[in-house]
Amino acid sequence: MDRQLTLMVVHAHPDDECLSTGGILAHYTAEGVRTVLVTCTNGEQGDDQDGRKPGDPGHDDAAVAERRLAELRESVAILGIDHLELLGYRDSGMEGWEGNGHADAFANVPVETAAAKLAALMEHYRPQVVVTYDETGGGGYGHPDHVQTHRVTVAATESSGVPDKLYYTAMPRTAMKRMFEMMVEHGVDLGGFEPSDDFGTPDERVTTVVDVAPYVEHKLKALKAHESQGENIFLLRMPDDVQQTAFSHEAFERVLSKVDAPAHEEDLFAGLRDD
Repeated sequence: MDRQLTLMVVHAHPDDECLSTGGILAHYTAEGVRTVLVTCTNGEQGDDQDGRKPGDPGHDDAAVAERRLAELRESVAILGIDHLELLGYRDSGMEGWEGNGHADAFANVPVETAAAKLAALMEHYRPQVVVTYDETGGGGYGHPDHVQTHRVTVAATESSGVPDKLYYTAMPRTAMKRMFEMMVEHGVDLGGFEPSDDFGTPDERVTTVVDVAPYVEHKLKALKAHESQGENIFLLRMPDDVQQTAFSHEAFERVLSKVDAPAHEEDLFAGLRDD
């Protein structure tokens, strides 16, 4: 391999890096792989320090963004990520929120404009492996910024031609079903949420599962660093054994590979190593 092994993970908001990719970021950094986190928005549409929601009187978008980016940097340090890159776009908010209509919202930026910025980062860091969300924004999430992140990353991958492998984060249906069953067994309050039978990623689409059990505590600590959003991160309120089950493996769908790799992998860099 004539260039340093590099993993680039592209997320929408500060705190998105933890749940689905915190383990691989910590794992590959510890292994000596260069890790790059790209965060597309500044998180303006999060709760403020007093719990005020976007649109509530007194909610200060700029102050929220400043705090969330500070929390992001703390999370990056905990996970050991080598490089943090901020595209700097405005958080669009959840689907149907007033923020969706803001002219500067990330979801309203032309895909080619944002993709050019991301492609420049790909050309600079030369990642062999890139990870982002699927076309639904990640397991059917549908958040406008997540969907836009998917579109932008796919466009940048195609235009730059740099990555050898592209992956989407995945939430395998079987694993998700078991996790929710465990939560119910432990009396965890799901706030009325009942996952449908088609919740998550179809098992047959999952190509890659990485064991990140040694880094569960890193993921939890990084999640807790995003204190301003703690109310919205219900996984922090799960019993320890449920957290271990939920956080010890991270799954992905491989959608591009320029190298020979097995149909089912345990390593995102399968087919890319010299050994």
